[in-house]
Amino acid sequence: MLGWAVTFLVIAIIAGILGFGGIAGTSAGIAQILFVIFLILFLVSLLRGATSR
Repeated sequence: MLGWAVTFLVIAIIAGILGFGGIAGTSAGIAQILFVIFLILFLVSLLRGATSR
């Protein structure tokens, strides 16, 4: 999941440099959403691991 977020972030940066604002904005939004989902799943897995002991 984190790999996908980084991929979309790189696409957004490259598109922004090349002047494709719409693609850059969309890719940055997708990267942000994926990163938030990654953080939520990471925290859930930490909590489950801590409570299973």
